Amino acid sequence: MSERYIYDEADARFKEENRSSRKTVRRYARIALAAVTVSIVYYTLFALFFSTATERRLKKENRALVAAVPQLEEKERLMSDVILHLNARDNAIYEDIFKAAAPHVGSSNSIDLLGGLDTIPDRKLVGETGKKLDHLMEMSQNVEETFKEIARIVDSAGFVAPPMSMPMKNVSFAQVGASVGMKMNPFYKMPVMHDGLDIISSPGELVYAAGAGVVSDVTHSRKGLGNVVTIKHKGGYYTRYAHLGDIYVDLGMTVKRGQKVGAVGVANNNSYAPHLHYMVKKDSVALNPVNFFHASVHPEEYANMMIMSALTGQSMD
Repeated sequence: MSERYIYDEADARFKEENRSSRKTVRRYARIALAAVTVSIVYYTLFALFFSTATERRLKKENRALVAAVPQLEEKERLMSDVILHLNARDNAIYEDIFKAAAPHVGSSNSIDLLGGLDTIPDRKLVGETGKKLDHLMEMSQNVEETFKEIARIVDSAGFVAPPMSMPMKNVSFAQVGASVGMKMNPFYKMPVMHDGLDIISSPGELVYAAGAGVVSDVTHSRKGLGNVVTIKHKGGYYTRYAHLGDIYVDLGMTVKRGQKVGAVGVANNNSYAPHLHYMVKKDSVALNPVNFFHASVHPEEYANMMIMSALTGQSMD
């Protein structure tokens, strides 16, 4: 920075001007403030009266998007109505086939309508969304035709639904014990054929008919399986409920699905702990009862039940 001088009349000579740093800062601050003010005024005037090519393109695309939104909203409303209708049809068919209420499985199987749209340029977003909605409408029509065919099969005279309901309320996979197969007997300490499923429970817990049928056997005993109720169902199916305490049905009685048949009894010499020994047979062949639970529980819970029944190596009776 160049030096500045002033003339001193008393000494009759030039002297270097003594400027303080504060004055210098103030001077440059005023210059900077003036520059910022001019820049703001210039930008504001330019933005108000002039538009860049990019701004003009974005405004045009925005008008197109705004115009297309009502059409997409109408398609979305129609799809919502279709999905509600299909869901009601699905639950009704599920009830007819499995004789049990359809379990709630959340949104894990929902269609990803917006999947991949985050990578599509804005100007194509509406078009791609519209294509997906049109595709969903086409898929829903195919599903509707499939439902009609399933309903026709269900209504046919030859269709017989197996006993699909749970024999107890709110059974979790942690209550599932040994199922059908060679299992270690808790009393003999050797492998013995186990013809049913052990469901761990507390004494007095209610037991329900897994399906409509006729009571074909009622046994009161302190030996073997203890108090037992056997129900004959259509299609050659039988279900047996053993180690009961109280029995609420009589031989020859017609029962409905979900009707109380008894209550779990206490442990005795033939039962390692209080539990329900539940058996399902088809044409005299013992089946794994867990296979019939998928209609009543969440898929993840059903998978855990299958694992527990397969890995449990010791029965409770």
